[in-house]
Amino acid sequence: EPLYLDVVNGIYEGRNQSEEHMDGRSYGASSRAGTPGAPFVVGGRYGLSSKEFTPAMVKAVYDNLASGNPRNHFTIGINDDLSHTSLDYDPEFSIEPETVVRAMFYGLGADGTVGANKNSIKIIGENTENYAQGYFVYDSKKSGAMTVSHLRFGPQPIHSSYLISKANFVACHQWIFLERYDMLRALVPGGVFLLNSPFGPDEVWDHLPLEFQSQLIAEKAKFYLIDAYGVARKTGMGSRVNTIMQVCFFAISKVLPRDEAIEAIRQSIRDTYGKKGEEVVQKNLQAVEETLAHLFEVRVPEETTSQVQMPAPFSPEAPKYEREVLGAIYAGHGDDLPVSAFPCDGTFPTATARWEKRNLALEIPVWDTKTCIQCGKCALVCPHAVIRIKVFDSRELGNAPATFKVTEARDKEWQGMKYAIQVSPEDCTGCGICVDICPAKNKSETRLKAINMEPQPPLRAPESENWKFFLTIPELDRRKIKLTTIRQQQVQEPLFEFSGACSGCGETPYLKLLSQLFGDRAVIANATGCSSIYGGNLPTTPWAKNAHGRGPAWSNSLFEDNAEFGLGFRISIDKQAEFARQLVQRMAPQMGEDFAHRSRVLRGDQRLLEIEVALHALRVVVVERLDAQPVATLLVQDVVADRVDERAETFGALDAVGGADGLDDAEKGLLDHLVDHRAGLAAGAQLDRQQLAEVAGKMLLDGRVGGAQAPQVLCVVVDST
Repeated sequence: EPLYLDVVNGIYEGRNQSEEHMDGRSYGASSRAGTPGAPFVVGGRYGLSSKEFTPAMVKAVYDNLASGNPRNHFTIGINDDLSHTSLDYDPEFSIEPETVVRAMFYGLGADGTVGANKNSIKIIGENTENYAQGYFVYDSKKSGAMTVSHLRFGPQPIHSSYLISKANFVACHQWIFLERYDMLRALVPGGVFLLNSPFGPDEVWDHLPLEFQSQLIAEKAKFYLIDAYGVARKTGMGSRVNTIMQVCFFAISKVLPRDEAIEAIRQSIRDTYGKKGEEVVQKNLQAVEETLAHLFEVRVPEETTSQVQMPAPFSPEAPKYEREVLGAIYAGHGDDLPVSAFPCDGTFPTATARWEKRNLALEIPVWDTKTCIQCGKCALVCPHAVIRIKVFDSRELGNAPATFKVTEARDKEWQGMKYAIQVSPEDCTGCGICVDICPAKNKSETRLKAINMEPQPPLRAPESENWKFFLTIPELDRRKIKLTTIRQQQVQEPLFEFSGACSGCGETPYLKLLSQLFGDRAVIANATGCSSIYGGNLPTTPWAKNAHGRGPAWSNSLFEDNAEFGLGFRISIDKQAEFARQLVQRMAPQMGEDFAHRSRVLRGDQRLLEIEVALHALRVVVVERLDAQPVATLLVQDVVADRVDERAETFGALDAVGGADGLDDAEKGLLDHLVDHRAGLAAGAQLDRQQLAEVAGKMLLDGRVGGAQAPQVLCVVVDST
C-alpha cells in the first residue's frame, strides 16, 4: 500500500531526525524498532470494485481504531470471506438530516427520466432557496437498461458524496421493475411511492407483488399512481413519460407551490425542446396539462391480498452460477455478494443474456401463418434475435402447446417438413422493424401483414410457453441449408442473441448474421464502441454457444488498432496451422500415410462447406482417439486436437468488427500489409478508400492474399451512418 508505506516511513524518519537533533546520536533501524511512544499506524482500502464509501463505513473505520486491537490492512465495503480483511458496518446508519428531501427515481434508459430530473434540479435551484444535488446511476447497456436518479434538496449546502440509502420519495417509472427490483428497501417510514401503472386506482393493489404490498403497509407509505403511458399516447408523446412523471413529482413533493412548479416546467419545456420545433413543444405542454387529471392517491389497505410474488431474477432452469451470482448482480444486489462468489480466474460464462427476460416491449410481433410467404426477412432484420425460424419433422410436434403456430414448409428441398416462426415475448424490445420489412400483405385486410404488432401483456404467458417448446425442437442440419437465399439461411441458429443494444439497433443484425454463417468457427477481433458495450457487458453476455457447448471466440481491442488486432489473429492462426501441418507429417506413420496426406491440413484447402466441416469434425475425433506411441499421443492431445479443428482450418471465419474509424485505420494499417508489390504498387502508394477496396478485392479474387489461398479476413464495418 503506497500511501500506508509513505506515512509509516514519514513518521519513522521524522521521529528519527527529531531524536538525532536532541542528543546528537544516530539510531539505526534495529534500535528504533519498538520504541515506546511510537504511533501505531493503521491502513486500509475503500472503494474496491467501485463500492460506495458511506458515513456508515466511515463510522466502522473509526470504531475499528477505537477498539482494543485495531485491524490493520483492512478493507471496507466488500465482504471479504476469503482473506477476512473486511470490517463489519451497519448499512442502516445514516447522518442525513430530516430537512433534506431525498428522492429516488427508477427509469428506463432513453425514457427521458434522467433528463427530466436534471431539469428538476435546475428548476428547484433557480426558483427556491434550496440547495440541490443529483447523482445518476446507469450502466453501459445503452437504452433499455435501468437508470436510478438520486436527488437531494435542502435549506443547507449538501456535501453528501454518496448515493441515497434512505429515501422519503421513491418513483417507479416502469411497471415491469416491480418484478425485478426491491425499490422500496430504501423508503423511510411515512415515505411516498409513485408508480407508473397500466392499472387504475381501484385495481392496482391486487396486481402489486406481495412483497411490495407488505412493504407499503409496514412503512405506512403514501401511494400515488398514474398511467403515464396512457397520457403519453393520448398527447402524442409515444413512450416518453419523463415530462409526465416530473409533473407528478412536483405535485406530490410540494418542493414548490403547484402553480409555480407547473409554470417552471412549462418554461423548461420551451427551453429544452424549442429547437426541435413547435409541435414537439406543444405535445409536451399538452402532457403537462393532462397529467394532474390522471394522478391518483391510492389508500393502502391494512392487509395484503396479492397472489403475485416477485420471481427470481433468473429462471430456475439457469445454471447455479447464473442464478446465484449473475442473477444477484442483475437484480441490483451485486454489492452484497461475498468475494468467494466470484471465480478466482475472473472468467464469466457466455450465453447468459437469455436469462434476463427484460420484458421491455409494450407490443410484440405476432405471426400470421396464412399470409406468410416464408421469405425470412423478419428474422434477418431482428436486432435482438428474438424472431427465430425452424424447419423440422412433424414428429417433433408431439408435445406442442395448443397455441403453438406451425405450417407446411414451402421450399422444395424441405418438402413434407414443418415450418415455424416463433417470437420470444420477454426478450423483444418492440422496435417493429420486422413489421416494416415484411413484404407480405393480408389480402382481406390490407393494413395487416404476415407479422403484426399486438399488446404484449396478454401474449406474454402463452408465447413464453411456445418459446420454451420451440427451443426444444432440434436445429436443422446445417448441411441441408442453402446459404445463398435468405429464406433458407435464416434457419441457421444465431449465436448472438438478446443483447443490450438499443431497440431497433442497425448494427446487431449483421453480427447475428455473422454468428449464423460461421457458427462456432468465428474468431472475432472487436473494436471498442457500441459492439463492445452490447457484446462484452456484464453480468450477462449475448455471445452464445450451440448444443455442443461451442461458440464464437471474441476479444476486444482498443479503438483504432482493431484492424491490426485482427491481423494479429490472422498471423497467429496461420502459425497454428503451420504447427498442425508439421505434426501431421511427423505422425503420418501412426495416423496412416493415406489418411494423413488426404488431410486438408496438408493440402492447405481452406474453403470449407458445411458438409466438409462435419466430415472434418469426424476426422478430428478419429485423431483424438488414436492409440499411438506415447510421444505421438502427447502431441495429439496437446496440439493437434486443439489446432487441427474447424477454427484452425476455416480461415474465412476470422472477423474484424469495427466502425468507420476502424476502417480508416484499416486503410493505414491492415491494407498496407496486403497491398504491396503483389498488386503491382509501389510501397506506400497513396490510394483513396474506393481504390483500396478495388485493389484488395482484385487481390482476393486472384488469390494473391497470403499466397494461393481464399479470403483470409472479413472486415465487418458496423456504423450508425
